[in-house]
Amino acid sequence: MSRSISVSSDTDAAARRPYQKSAAKVGMISLGCAKNLVDAEIMLGSVLQHGMEITSLAEEADVLVVNTCAFIDSAKEESIDAILEAHQQRGLGKKPGQKLIVSGCMAQRFSRELRASLPEVDAFVGLDQVAELGAIVQRVLTGGNETGDSFVTERPTYIPNYDTPRFRLTPTHSAYLKIAEGCNHPCSFCVIPQMRGRHRSRQPDSVLAEIRGLVAEGVREINLISQDTTYYGMDLWTAKAGPRQPVDSSRGPTLTALLRDIQNIEGDFWVRLLYTHPAHWSNELIETIAQCDKVARYIDMPLQHIDEGMLGLMRRETSRAHIEDLVAALRSGIPGVALRTTFIVGFPGETDAAFESLLEFIERTRFDRLGVFKYSQEEGSRAAKMPEQIPAKIKNERYRRAMTAQQRIAREMAHEKIGRELRLLVDEPLVARTEADAPDVDARVILSQPAAVGEFTHRRITGSRGYDLLA
Repeated sequence: MSRSISVSSDTDAAARRPYQKSAAKVGMISLGCAKNLVDAEIMLGSVLQHGMEITSLAEEADVLVVNTCAFIDSAKEESIDAILEAHQQRGLGKKPGQKLIVSGCMAQRFSRELRASLPEVDAFVGLDQVAELGAIVQRVLTGGNETGDSFVTERPTYIPNYDTPRFRLTPTHSAYLKIAEGCNHPCSFCVIPQMRGRHRSRQPDSVLAEIRGLVAEGVREINLISQDTTYYGMDLWTAKAGPRQPVDSSRGPTLTALLRDIQNIEGDFWVRLLYTHPAHWSNELIETIAQCDKVARYIDMPLQHIDEGMLGLMRRETSRAHIEDLVAALRSGIPGVALRTTFIVGFPGETDAAFESLLEFIERTRFDRLGVFKYSQEEGSRAAKMPEQIPAKIKNERYRRAMTAQQRIAREMAHEKIGRELRLLVDEPLVARTEADAPDVDARVILSQPAAVGEFTHRRITGSRGYDLLA
């Protein structure tokens, strides 16, 4: 999913960081996932650190940054459209001399091609340079660069620390926290390892220090993110464990140990695991989540398919039997857990039988939250060169059938919650979310009586409306 985020003023941040009236103004359009959002926050933190202002009005900006996504074709198209629109608006002359910078995954992956095809861009910034945007902006403004300069290294190695300056773009009560960067998985449909480099974990002390700081600021929800959250710490081990095997923490940091340390942090908050991989779950991790009440009973675990042949072609490093056993273990080991997943339809070689197998699995397993992607033929991926590419018409039909099934399941599961009292986190006076709902991607709870924004409240569910609940 791609989303556009407008940078708005943060009065608390402004009070902490008084601006200079003559400072250059920087605006940003950020697209894509939560991981890209954290990069955007770090870039804006660097801008503030260098004494410049942030503006939410593109026409006021001395420098406009488009933070791009390149995950799938539609995301790339959205990114190109945003770049061209920004240049077009600049051409209207509302801000003479405005500079345009392109950052993010598209800049990282296609900087050479973009420099040739988009001469209107003043500079391209890679993923290793997110914490250096302030200095790059100053260089662009003072004419210390050539038009179309590329500040991009081939294989990123950067990872933020707890004290990395950030200008948070999320509501004051909710934050994303990147615990690792990059990916080691060989999925044939994906080019993320080529863009973001190999998996690299932050040290536990860095993660814990950042969480303590966020909780002290009043954050009630901390969403742990990386390309594969369950791989956290494994790159620092002296040895490896297999799927669902006991973990020997003496080898190095583990997600299990991190969650137990988070549990011991004082404060009223919950922490949510996003982007876990089915290959790296262990019984110990399941037990830890069940025992830690600050860890949300919510598992985001993209499965991509269930058919054995498709899992092999996708190079998912797991099997149907393992996935089915893991789903059963999660539900029995963590009472009340909500499971979120995503699937890909129309992958090369997906037969009618393979799709029907997936559809039957969706119907039988009844995931609390489920998304479906139509396969995107990504240049540079193994799958892009595979034979038996599926026509768009068939992809669209399979997408419709899978989503229709899930919409019915979601309505039924929402209806089953009527009469229950749930703990909610309030996003707006009349809008909240349950423990089973991650920000931006899941359902909402519509309140009949207002509640304090950014705080927890307990309400009785009185009805449902599509995916959403009424309370």
